[in-house]
Amino acid sequence: MSKTVKSKKVSGKKARQETPVVVYVWVFGLGIMSYLIARIALGAFPHPVHWLSGIVGAAVGYVVGWIWYRKRGDVF
Repeated sequence: MSKTVKSKKVSGKKARQETPVVVYVWVFGLGIMSYLIARIALGAFPHPVHWLSGIVGAAVGYVVGWIWYRKRGDVF
């Protein structure tokens, strides 16, 4: 009797990695803080400048959050 060899199916799908909580915390925190600081400092400028500041702050928060996750891990 010969044994049959079962081959493992190679899946083309990669395991999906979810975004850690610490990244969301940094995005939300820096987005809100930069919006509020711009709202106070740039009160004379049009409203879209404040939104742009919030978006830029959230983008910086995304990068900082991933760096924090790589160095220190998640918050929970």
